[in-house]
Amino acid sequence: MSQDKILLTKLNQLLKGAESFVLATVIETWGSAPKPVGSMLVVNKLGHIFGSVSGGCVEGSVITEALDILDTNDCKLLTFRVSDGDAFQVGLACGGEIKVLLEPISKENTTVSKKLKTFLDEYFNGNLVIYSIDLTTFERWVTKVNDEGFAKIPMDPLNKRTSFKLDDTFFSVLYPRLKLIIVGAVHIAQYLVNLAEIFEHKILIVDPRSAFATKARFPKAKILTEWPDTALDEIELDQDSALITLTHDPKIDDIALEKALKSDCYYIGSLGSKRTHAKRLDRLKLLGFTNNQLNRIKGPIGLDIGAKTPSEIALSIMAEIISVQRDKKTRKLVF
Repeated sequence: MSQDKILLTKLNQLLKGAESFVLATVIETWGSAPKPVGSMLVVNKLGHIFGSVSGGCVEGSVITEALDILDTNDCKLLTFRVSDGDAFQVGLACGGEIKVLLEPISKENTTVSKKLKTFLDEYFNGNLVIYSIDLTTFERWVTKVNDEGFAKIPMDPLNKRTSFKLDDTFFSVLYPRLKLIIVGAVHIAQYLVNLAEIFEHKILIVDPRSAFATKARFPKAKILTEWPDTALDEIELDQDSALITLTHDPKIDDIALEKALKSDCYYIGSLGSKRTHAKRLDRLKLLGFTNNQLNRIKGPIGLDIGAKTPSEIALSIMAEIISVQRDKKTRKLVF
Protein backbone atom coordinates (compact mmCIF):
# COMPACT_ATOMS: atom_id res chain seq x y z
CA MET A 1 0.00 0.00 0.00
CA SER A 2 1.40 3.41 -0.98
CA GLN A 3 2.07 6.18 1.53
CA ASP A 4 -0.78 8.19 -0.03
CA LYS A 5 -3.22 5.32 0.46
CA ILE A 6 -2.06 4.79 4.06
CA LEU A 7 -2.57 8.48 4.87
CA LEU A 8 -5.98 8.66 3.19
CA THR A 9 -7.09 5.53 5.04
CA LYS A 10 -5.91 7.04 8.35
CA LEU A 11 -7.67 10.30 7.54
CA ASN A 12 -10.87 8.39 6.83
CA GLN A 13 -10.60 6.58 10.16
CA LEU A 14 -10.14 9.85 12.04
CA LEU A 15 -13.22 11.34 10.39
CA LYS A 16 -15.30 8.41 11.59
CA GLY A 17 -14.08 8.89 15.17
CA ALA A 18 -14.62 11.63 17.73
CA GLU A 19 -11.06 12.95 17.76
CA SER A 20 -10.28 16.49 16.59
CA PHE A 21 -7.28 17.02 14.34
CA VAL A 22 -5.69 19.45 11.91
CA LEU A 23 -5.06 18.66 8.27
CA ALA A 24 -2.00 20.43 6.84
CA THR A 25 -1.63 20.52 3.05
CA VAL A 26 1.15 21.93 0.87
CA ILE A 27 -0.69 24.23 -1.56
CA GLU A 28 2.22 25.93 -3.30
CA THR A 29 5.99 25.59 -3.63
CA TRP A 30 8.78 27.56 -5.22
CA GLY A 31 12.43 26.63 -5.60
CA SER A 32 13.57 23.63 -3.62
CA ALA A 33 10.89 21.75 -1.71
CA PRO A 34 11.27 18.16 -0.49
CA LYS A 35 7.53 17.48 -0.78
CA PRO A 36 5.28 18.28 -3.77
CA VAL A 37 2.07 20.30 -3.81
CA GLY A 38 -0.70 18.21 -2.28
CA SER A 39 1.48 16.58 0.37
CA MET A 40 -0.47 16.20 3.61
CA LEU A 41 0.19 15.89 7.31
CA VAL A 42 -2.35 15.14 10.04
CA VAL A 43 -1.82 16.38 13.62
CA ASN A 44 -4.01 15.26 16.53
CA LYS A 45 -4.38 16.89 19.96
CA LEU A 46 -1.58 14.75 21.42
CA GLY A 47 0.82 16.04 18.78
CA HIS A 48 0.92 12.69 16.99
CA ILE A 49 1.49 13.10 13.28
CA PHE A 50 0.75 11.10 10.15
CA GLY A 51 2.22 12.02 6.78
CA SER A 52 4.66 14.80 5.96
CA VAL A 53 4.73 18.26 4.39
CA SER A 54 8.46 18.91 4.50
CA GLY A 55 10.80 17.98 7.30
CA GLY A 56 13.14 19.73 9.70
CA CYS A 57 12.06 23.01 11.25
CA VAL A 58 9.31 23.59 8.68
CA GLU A 59 7.48 20.50 9.81
CA GLY A 60 8.04 21.40 13.45
CA SER A 61 6.60 24.87 12.89
CA VAL A 62 3.60 23.40 11.06
CA ILE A 63 2.85 21.10 14.01
CA THR A 64 3.14 23.97 16.50
CA GLU A 65 0.82 26.20 14.46
CA ALA A 66 -1.62 23.30 13.97
CA LEU A 67 -1.90 22.67 17.71
CA ASP A 68 -2.61 26.38 18.25
CA ILE A 69 -5.73 26.27 16.05
CA LEU A 70 -6.86 22.73 16.89
CA ASP A 71 -9.85 23.84 18.98
CA THR A 72 -10.96 26.58 16.61
CA ASN A 73 -12.82 26.58 13.32
CA ASP A 74 -10.27 28.94 11.78
CA CYS A 75 -8.16 27.85 8.85
CA LYS A 76 -4.69 29.31 8.53
CA LEU A 77 -2.22 29.84 5.69
CA LEU A 78 1.49 29.52 6.49
CA THR A 79 4.34 30.70 4.30
CA PHE A 80 7.93 29.62 4.84
CA ARG A 81 10.56 31.55 2.90
CA VAL A 82 14.09 30.27 3.16
CA SER A 83 17.38 31.66 1.94
CA ASP A 84 20.03 29.34 0.57
CA GLY A 85 22.10 29.88 3.69
CA ASP A 86 19.27 28.86 6.04
CA ALA A 87 17.86 26.10 3.87
CA PHE A 88 19.51 23.20 5.64
CA GLN A 89 18.07 24.22 9.02
CA VAL A 90 14.50 24.01 7.73
CA GLY A 91 14.79 20.79 5.78
CA LEU A 92 15.29 22.18 2.28
CA ALA A 93 18.06 21.25 -0.13
CA CYS A 94 18.41 24.89 -1.09
CA GLY A 95 16.43 28.12 -0.87
CA GLY A 96 12.73 28.09 -1.66
CA GLU A 97 9.22 28.77 -0.47
CA ILE A 98 6.47 26.53 0.89
CA LYS A 99 2.87 27.52 1.48
CA VAL A 100 0.83 25.30 3.78
CA LEU A 101 -2.90 25.33 4.48
CA LEU A 102 -4.06 24.29 7.97
CA GLU A 103 -7.64 23.04 8.34
CA PRO A 104 -8.97 22.18 11.83
CA ILE A 105 -11.38 19.26 11.65
CA SER A 106 -13.78 18.38 14.46
CA LYS A 107 -17.22 16.93 15.09
CA GLU A 108 -18.41 20.42 16.00
CA ASN A 109 -17.31 21.78 12.62
CA THR A 110 -19.75 19.52 10.77
CA THR A 111 -19.69 21.40 7.46
CA VAL A 112 -15.99 20.79 6.94
CA SER A 113 -15.87 17.25 8.35
CA LYS A 114 -18.87 16.14 6.25
CA LYS A 115 -17.39 17.52 3.04
CA LEU A 116 -14.03 15.93 3.68
CA LYS A 117 -15.72 12.63 4.55
CA THR A 118 -17.80 12.81 1.35
CA PHE A 119 -14.60 13.43 -0.59
CA LEU A 120 -12.93 10.32 0.83
CA ASP A 121 -16.08 8.17 0.62
CA GLU A 122 -16.39 8.90 -3.09
CA TYR A 123 -12.74 7.98 -3.59
CA PHE A 124 -12.98 4.70 -1.68
CA ASN A 125 -16.14 3.90 -3.65
CA GLY A 126 -14.08 4.10 -6.83
CA ASN A 127 -15.12 7.52 -8.11
CA LEU A 128 -13.04 10.37 -9.48
CA VAL A 129 -13.62 13.26 -7.08
CA ILE A 130 -12.37 16.82 -6.49
CA TYR A 131 -12.07 18.65 -3.17
CA SER A 132 -11.65 22.39 -3.68
CA ILE A 133 -11.26 25.24 -1.23
CA ASP A 134 -11.38 29.00 -1.72
CA LEU A 135 -8.22 30.30 -0.03
CA THR A 136 -9.78 33.69 0.73
CA THR A 137 -13.13 32.61 2.23
CA PHE A 138 -12.20 28.97 2.99
CA GLU A 139 -15.47 27.82 1.45
CA ARG A 140 -15.25 24.21 0.27
CA TRP A 141 -16.80 22.10 -2.50
CA VAL A 142 -16.78 18.40 -3.29
CA THR A 143 -17.34 17.50 -6.94
CA LYS A 144 -17.91 13.98 -8.21
CA VAL A 145 -16.53 13.87 -11.73
CA ASN A 146 -18.46 12.44 -14.65
CA ASP A 147 -17.49 12.00 -18.29
CA GLU A 148 -18.75 15.29 -19.74
CA GLY A 149 -17.28 18.77 -20.13
CA PHE A 150 -13.66 17.67 -19.96
CA ALA A 151 -10.61 19.83 -19.32
CA LYS A 152 -7.13 18.35 -19.29
CA ILE A 153 -4.49 18.77 -16.63
CA PRO A 154 -0.98 17.28 -16.38
CA MET A 155 -0.68 14.30 -14.07
CA ASP A 156 1.40 11.31 -13.12
CA PRO A 157 -0.82 8.35 -14.07
CA LEU A 158 0.68 6.16 -11.36
CA ASN A 159 -0.01 8.78 -8.71
CA LYS A 160 -3.64 8.48 -7.64
CA ARG A 161 -3.73 12.09 -6.43
CA THR A 162 -3.16 15.40 -8.19
CA SER A 163 -3.22 18.80 -6.50
CA PHE A 164 -2.86 22.29 -7.89
CA LYS A 165 -3.67 25.94 -7.18
CA LEU A 166 -5.64 28.00 -9.68
CA ASP A 167 -5.98 31.71 -8.81
CA ASP A 168 -7.32 31.71 -5.22
CA THR A 169 -8.66 28.15 -5.26
CA PHE A 170 -6.83 24.99 -4.30
CA PHE A 171 -7.89 21.71 -5.91
CA SER A 172 -7.16 18.21 -4.66
CA VAL A 173 -8.13 15.45 -7.08
CA LEU A 174 -8.38 11.77 -6.18
CA TYR A 175 -8.49 9.31 -9.05
CA PRO A 176 -10.12 5.88 -8.90
CA ARG A 177 -7.80 2.93 -9.06
CA LEU A 178 -6.72 1.82 -12.51
CA LYS A 179 -8.46 -1.39 -13.58
CA LEU A 180 -6.63 -4.54 -14.66
CA ILE A 181 -8.87 -7.06 -16.40
CA ILE A 182 -7.21 -10.46 -16.70
CA VAL A 183 -8.91 -12.87 -19.09
CA GLY A 184 -7.74 -16.31 -18.08
CA ALA A 185 -7.41 -17.63 -14.51
CA VAL A 186 -4.09 -19.31 -15.23
CA HIS A 187 -0.92 -19.69 -13.14
CA ILE A 188 0.62 -16.48 -14.53
CA ALA A 189 -2.49 -14.60 -13.44
CA GLN A 190 -1.92 -15.55 -9.79
CA TYR A 191 1.48 -13.85 -9.79
CA LEU A 192 0.15 -10.92 -11.80
CA VAL A 193 -2.66 -10.29 -9.30
CA ASN A 194 -0.10 -9.99 -6.49
CA LEU A 195 1.95 -7.47 -8.48
CA ALA A 196 -1.12 -5.47 -9.51
CA GLU A 197 -2.19 -5.30 -5.87
CA ILE A 198 1.12 -3.66 -4.97
CA PHE A 199 0.41 -0.95 -7.53
CA GLU A 200 -3.15 -0.54 -6.22
CA HIS A 201 -5.03 -1.70 -9.29
CA LYS A 202 -8.61 -2.84 -9.15
CA ILE A 203 -8.28 -6.43 -10.36
CA LEU A 204 -10.91 -8.41 -12.25
CA ILE A 205 -10.55 -12.02 -13.41
CA VAL A 206 -12.68 -13.15 -16.35
CA ASP A 207 -12.82 -16.87 -17.12
CA PRO A 208 -15.85 -19.06 -17.92
CA ARG A 209 -13.91 -22.07 -16.60
CA SER A 210 -15.17 -21.85 -13.03
CA ALA A 211 -12.83 -24.62 -11.88
CA PHE A 212 -9.92 -22.22 -12.46
CA ALA A 213 -11.57 -18.92 -11.53
CA THR A 214 -12.09 -19.43 -7.80
CA LYS A 215 -11.84 -17.15 -4.79
CA ALA A 216 -9.40 -19.59 -3.22
CA ARG A 217 -6.95 -19.01 -6.09
CA PHE A 218 -7.66 -15.28 -6.49
CA PRO A 219 -8.70 -13.85 -3.10
CA LYS A 220 -7.72 -10.27 -4.07
CA ALA A 221 -9.69 -10.11 -7.32
CA LYS A 222 -13.28 -9.77 -8.41
CA ILE A 223 -14.14 -12.90 -10.36
CA LEU A 224 -16.53 -13.10 -13.31
CA THR A 225 -17.20 -16.61 -14.64
CA GLU A 226 -19.32 -15.61 -17.62
CA TRP A 227 -17.95 -15.68 -21.16
CA PRO A 228 -16.08 -12.47 -22.05
CA ASP A 229 -18.86 -11.12 -24.29
CA THR A 230 -21.16 -11.12 -21.25
CA ALA A 231 -18.64 -10.43 -18.47
CA LEU A 232 -17.05 -7.43 -20.16
CA ASP A 233 -20.46 -5.81 -20.60
CA GLU A 234 -20.51 -5.57 -16.79
CA ILE A 235 -17.17 -3.73 -16.76
CA GLU A 236 -16.65 -0.20 -18.01
CA LEU A 237 -13.70 -0.52 -20.37
CA ASP A 238 -12.38 3.05 -20.35
CA GLN A 239 -9.18 5.10 -20.42
CA ASP A 240 -8.26 3.71 -16.98
CA SER A 241 -8.55 0.06 -18.05
CA ALA A 242 -5.87 -2.45 -19.03
CA LEU A 243 -7.02 -5.77 -20.50
CA ILE A 244 -4.85 -8.83 -21.05
CA THR A 245 -5.68 -12.30 -22.34
CA LEU A 246 -3.82 -15.36 -21.08
CA THR A 247 -5.86 -18.46 -21.98
CA HIS A 248 -4.34 -19.32 -25.40
CA ASP A 249 -7.92 -20.23 -26.37
CA PRO A 250 -9.23 -18.15 -29.30
CA LYS A 251 -12.82 -18.86 -28.25
CA ILE A 252 -12.14 -16.90 -25.06
CA ASP A 253 -9.30 -14.53 -25.93
CA ASP A 254 -10.59 -13.26 -29.29
CA ILE A 255 -13.95 -12.22 -27.86
CA ALA A 256 -12.20 -10.22 -25.14
CA LEU A 257 -9.79 -8.60 -27.59
CA GLU A 258 -12.66 -7.60 -29.87
CA LYS A 259 -14.36 -5.86 -26.94
CA ALA A 260 -11.13 -4.16 -25.86
CA LEU A 261 -10.31 -2.88 -29.36
CA LYS A 262 -13.70 -1.19 -29.51
CA SER A 263 -13.06 0.55 -26.18
CA ASP A 264 -10.70 3.24 -24.82
CA CYS A 265 -8.48 0.77 -22.91
CA TYR A 266 -5.04 2.31 -22.47
CA TYR A 267 -3.37 -1.11 -22.62
CA ILE A 268 -4.29 -4.32 -24.45
CA GLY A 269 -2.00 -7.34 -24.35
CA SER A 270 -2.20 -11.02 -25.27
CA LEU A 271 -0.04 -13.97 -24.28
CA GLY A 272 1.53 -16.14 -26.99
CA SER A 273 4.48 -16.49 -29.31
CA LYS A 274 5.06 -14.31 -32.38
CA ARG A 275 3.59 -17.07 -34.53
CA THR A 276 0.50 -17.35 -32.29
CA HIS A 277 0.09 -13.59 -32.30
CA ALA A 278 0.29 -13.44 -36.12
CA LYS A 279 -2.54 -15.99 -36.39
CA ARG A 280 -4.50 -14.01 -33.81
CA LEU A 281 -4.17 -10.83 -35.86
CA ASP A 282 -5.32 -12.65 -39.00
CA ARG A 283 -8.48 -13.79 -37.22
CA LEU A 284 -9.20 -10.27 -35.96
CA LYS A 285 -8.64 -8.79 -39.43
CA LEU A 286 -11.46 -11.02 -40.68
CA LEU A 287 -13.68 -9.24 -38.14
CA GLY A 288 -12.92 -5.91 -39.85
CA PHE A 289 -10.17 -4.48 -37.65
CA THR A 290 -7.49 -2.40 -39.39
CA ASN A 291 -3.73 -2.70 -38.90
CA ASN A 292 -3.72 0.56 -36.92
CA GLN A 293 -6.34 -0.82 -34.55
CA LEU A 294 -4.54 -4.13 -34.18
CA ASN A 295 -1.27 -2.37 -33.39
CA ARG A 296 -2.82 -1.50 -30.03
CA ILE A 297 -2.40 -5.12 -28.96
CA LYS A 298 0.91 -5.83 -27.23
CA GLY A 299 1.95 -9.22 -28.49
CA PRO A 300 3.86 -11.14 -27.48
CA ILE A 301 2.86 -9.55 -24.19
CA GLY A 302 5.35 -8.07 -21.71
CA LEU A 303 8.72 -6.34 -21.83
CA ASP A 304 11.51 -8.50 -23.19
CA ILE A 305 13.42 -9.48 -20.06
CA GLY A 306 14.02 -13.06 -21.12
CA ALA A 307 11.14 -14.24 -18.91
CA LYS A 308 10.59 -18.00 -18.72
CA THR A 309 8.74 -18.86 -15.50
CA PRO A 310 5.15 -17.77 -14.68
CA SER A 311 6.39 -15.28 -12.09
CA GLU A 312 8.92 -13.79 -14.53
CA ILE A 313 6.29 -13.49 -17.26
CA ALA A 314 3.93 -11.78 -14.80
CA LEU A 315 6.72 -9.33 -13.91
CA SER A 316 7.36 -8.54 -17.57
CA ILE A 317 3.64 -7.90 -18.14
CA MET A 318 3.34 -5.60 -15.13
CA ALA A 319 6.48 -3.74 -16.20
CA GLU A 320 5.03 -3.15 -19.67
CA ILE A 321 1.73 -1.94 -18.22
CA ILE A 322 3.59 0.54 -16.00
CA SER A 323 5.68 1.66 -18.97
CA VAL A 324 2.52 2.45 -20.94
CA GLN A 325 1.01 4.22 -17.93
CA ARG A 326 4.09 6.42 -17.68
CA ASP A 327 3.48 7.53 -21.26
CA LYS A 328 0.04 8.90 -20.37
CA LYS A 329 0.51 12.64 -20.03
CA THR A 330 -2.98 13.82 -19.12
CA ARG A 331 -6.17 12.63 -17.61
CA LYS A 332 -9.54 14.24 -18.24
CA LEU A 333 -11.31 16.27 -15.59
CA VAL A 334 -14.49 18.26 -15.25
CA PHE A 335 -14.54 21.84 -14.00
